[in-house]
Amino acid sequence: MRLSPRVLFVFTILLGSFLLFLVQPLVARLALPQLGGAPNVWNSAMLVYQALLLGGYAYAHILSRATLRRQALVHLALMALALLTLPIALADVPQPAGWEVFWVPLLLVATIGPLFFIVAAQAPLVQRWYAADPDAGDPYWLYGASNIGSFAGLLSYPLLLEPNLSLEGQSTVWAAGYVLLIACMAALAWLRWRAPRAAEGTALEDVPDDGEPIGWRRILFWLALSAVPSGLMLSTTTHLTTDIVAMPLLWVLPLGLYLLSFVFAFNERSALGFALTRTAPTILLLAGAMAMVSRGSDGVSLALAAVLMLFVVATALHRRLYASRPAPAQLTGFYLVMSAGGALGGVFAAIVAPLLFDWVWEHPLLVLAAGALLPQNPLIAWMDRVGLDARGRLVARLALVAGAALLGLWMAHALDNAESFTVHLLLLAIALLGVLALGKRWAFLAILLIAMLARGGWDTLEESAQGIRERSYFGVYTIRQHSDPDTRLLLHGTTIHGRQFLDPERRRAPTSYYGPTSGVGLALSGAREIYGPRAQIGVIGLGTGTLACYREPGQDYTFYEIDPMVVEYSRDGVFSFLSDCAPEADIHLGDARLALESEPPQQYDVLAVDAFSSDAIPLHLLTREAMHTYGRALKPDGLMLVHISNRYLDLRPVIAAHAAENGWIALMRDDPAVREDGISASFWVAIASDPKPIARLLLSSPQTDWIELDDPAPQVWTDDFASILPLLDWNAILGGSP
Repeated sequence: MRLSPRVLFVFTILLGSFLLFLVQPLVARLALPQLGGAPNVWNSAMLVYQALLLGGYAYAHILSRATLRRQALVHLALMALALLTLPIALADVPQPAGWEVFWVPLLLVATIGPLFFIVAAQAPLVQRWYAADPDAGDPYWLYGASNIGSFAGLLSYPLLLEPNLSLEGQSTVWAAGYVLLIACMAALAWLRWRAPRAAEGTALEDVPDDGEPIGWRRILFWLALSAVPSGLMLSTTTHLTTDIVAMPLLWVLPLGLYLLSFVFAFNERSALGFALTRTAPTILLLAGAMAMVSRGSDGVSLALAAVLMLFVVATALHRRLYASRPAPAQLTGFYLVMSAGGALGGVFAAIVAPLLFDWVWEHPLLVLAAGALLPQNPLIAWMDRVGLDARGRLVARLALVAGAALLGLWMAHALDNAESFTVHLLLLAIALLGVLALGKRWAFLAILLIAMLARGGWDTLEESAQGIRERSYFGVYTIRQHSDPDTRLLLHGTTIHGRQFLDPERRRAPTSYYGPTSGVGLALSGAREIYGPRAQIGVIGLGTGTLACYREPGQDYTFYEIDPMVVEYSRDGVFSFLSDCAPEADIHLGDARLALESEPPQQYDVLAVDAFSSDAIPLHLLTREAMHTYGRALKPDGLMLVHISNRYLDLRPVIAAHAAENGWIALMRDDPAVREDGISASFWVAIASDPKPIARLLLSSPQTDWIELDDPAPQVWTDDFASILPLLDWNAILGGSP
């Protein structure tokens, strides 16, 4: 094959995959005002994309039975027909609260389904057209090239498109790329049209060229090797954002490394792919031991270990998948099974697990499944060297497992006593025993499970057994109790969402980010003085209901909460702030922004906005459209309080930009932590269009400091344009702490 056609094939497959993974975050960003920023939203999006990918691969597989000329005519006609769905716009589907696990995928399918389906088919079709030339050689290397395009598209969105273009501009760029893709596919079709042998022959055979039929055992093997890395990619994302570190843009790392694994796996001569496969069991033992950790500590180091494990394991499993590939005549069928496996992994991680488990149990299960599928070639053939027979080998492996169990007990004790150096040393020792056990899967998996349990798994199992944890579509909630003083905490992922004293004399005392000297505490405790005895208060985000205990007789409180599970914590007595202080308060279930848009204007004297999920910021709550919605809900002299505490983002420039654009007055209260009173450090911004409520607020709290915001961001966040990249605090991210 001449250079020019080869370059065209490579460029086309790179472009198609680039567009495929560029459109995924674009649509998620487009849907953000309706979906919010919960980690499972991204998992739902990935599930939809995997299902559409499966559909596209199935279409390519069926189409490949036709002659290449007919394939080209049909595919180009469908690509042209899909132009009618541009520009990309969000579909209108019913959105009942509590059923997000079903309507979110439906929304994404209705929005991007036809385009994604047709672009997804181009990768197997391009490879099949490439292989139609008898002189072309093995086409599977093009799949690795396609994943380079996918990786580039994934990174280009948060780094290039989102910070520089509006959603309309992003959609225009994508549409232009799609038109270019049609032109490239037409050029490839013309190229193959001119090759008589390829154009007239069929493109699929019933039996591989090597004469070996593809049976169900081989198909199931392909399904497992593709499902486990796919599910592990999603479970890694959920585990990290739930229990390790809720870092912005963290979802990019697992998905990006998952895509890169194909590049090194689908390349027989890749030295790195070979090295990663050989070291995968050792990496799995060391990093997989943290798969049951449910309390964030050393967050960044654990996150790096988890994504490293994903990359190494995915490369090893995908390399094994590549090694079992069929001849090019069965290429589309192979990719169809691969995409089916990826979709199965997505269904398990995004739909089954949230409904079935109270915690991210899919993650350790998938880590164990990966261990069961990894090649078991001994790195140290010590049993052969000492000449052990079958019985001796069994005894030796039992001894290794028993030794790992003893070390695991020691490690669990050291972990309870915060002896971190001892824990690391013992983990290395257990991993060494696991390496020595390679060759028998049961022994390797037993030692891996021991390492998981010893490294925090017992605590996680105990918490599930105690029933202190629940899981909804929006995350994992944990109820913990502490003594001295007796308090009860609600944790959402890595963030405390509320704290209540259990002592009857103190249980109504506001705590956490809502203490009496916090910005919201000062505003609500002074509401009577500022607005009179019948002040109307609105609160976006219920949490434990702490703010209800600022209510005074005659005041009406209304809460907006998107997660039914959070509401139950206040209604069933787990936290009694609401029942003790505002039992008649209205609670609107669903997205607060959508609810406020449908309600009458000028309802509230004070509106508190506190609806962030852990440290993952739902951008749609801080856009121009959102702020205008809040302003519409306030009376002309109303006061808005916005909670912007965050470990990894400095949101002050965002609020300052909104204030400057609208001529609002905005002051921030930086409240320090007071541990003996259960108070957490917090940043609250008070905003008003009228200077009078701000002046009254300052007069009602003369002993506290309110400061001006920093310089505003150069561009106001809107539903059409917002980027967190310029606001990231890299010192906090790299240091793992504020």
